[in-house]
Amino acid sequence: MDLYDVMRTTGAVRRFTDDPLPDDVLVRILDNARFAPSGGNRQGVRVIAVRDPDTREALGRLSVTGMRRYLAQTRNGEGPWNPVQPMQVSTEDVAATEVPADLSTPLLTSAVVLVVCVDLNVVAALDQDLDRIGVVAGASVYPFVWNVLLAARNEGFGGVLTTMAIAEEPGIKELLGIPDDFAVAAVLPIGRPQRRVTRLTRQPVAAFATWERFDGASL
Repeated sequence: MDLYDVMRTTGAVRRFTDDPLPDDVLVRILDNARFAPSGGNRQGVRVIAVRDPDTREALGRLSVTGMRRYLAQTRNGEGPWNPVQPMQVSTEDVAATEVPADLSTPLLTSAVVLVVCVDLNVVAALDQDLDRIGVVAGASVYPFVWNVLLAARNEGFGGVLTTMAIAEEPGIKELLGIPDDFAVAAVLPIGRPQRRVTRLTRQPVAAFATWERFDGASL
């Protein structure tokens, strides 16, 4: 496929057919995704490929905490899990929020679930001392995650980058035997999309890119 076509059609896929994702195709996806950049080329990414239904159900249960707060804040008109604006919903209201039964559907119906981790011993978190939430360490893992989704699209499969379960990261680590000095970065259900892939819609370049300064002229 043409690279730009892949980039413009790799959307979030949450509904999958029963088609399997053969092991050799999964290996080919990861084999190409591994060429993503990482800080110092240290390549600290680890991937756990999960097919076991019980493990997937456990990941679904671990996702409830994140989704409960996400839904409660969204219904209150807030940006869910926003690191700048404090949560306005009470903890009691969050705890009382019902989570849809189909929350775990992508985890259970995909051909495989990839849990992507990064070794914190090899990331360069240059923003760790700034007075804000750290994001720079993600440069050593999220290019790989996106490469996985692009490669899956190129193979006729699709997936979605989920993070809901990471609110319960200690539970994920216990479930999957992940060492303490690794961070869980993403949980990716991958499978054959039910629906025909279409081109995505996004803001035009002029809406987010400027010359020279944040308040400069639009590109």
